[in-house]
Amino acid sequence: MNEKSIKKALISAAKPFYRTLPIIVGVVLLVSLANTLIPKEAFVTLFSRNIIVDPIVAAALGSILAGNPITSYILGGEFLGLGISLVAVTAFLVAWVTVGIVQLPAEIMMLGKKFAITRNVLSFVFSIIVAIITVLILGVV
Repeated sequence: MNEKSIKKALISAAKPFYRTLPIIVGVVLLVSLANTLIPKEAFVTLFSRNIIVDPIVAAALGSILAGNPITSYILGGEFLGLGISLVAVTAFLVAWVTVGIVQLPAEIMMLGKKFAITRNVLSFVFSIIVAIITVLILGVV
């Protein structure tokens, strides 16, 4: 390979990223806005300490309010401190990090519709399963 073909390859690779950059920035801003506007205390009213219902509700919320792993530890501690059950907190955090409803349009554009939807559905289902198994293993039902 010569220098000219490498430059051409880099430009070709950069074009899709450049086209998706506004969508990625929009997704990050939307997620940040949602996480800022919804007070953590509002989550307490959504949970009933039911081992089946709580992880489903929590995973649904986590899927909408996407976040990153670093802040999930702090958020999880705050939720547990507010009295939210471990099964709900676990499902919320796993879905929060792995599922991204808000990011779905960008993910579809970059990775394809079938892959993006399959990955998000499986991540949602497994966030509930992981939460229930985690709590059962720890014996904190």
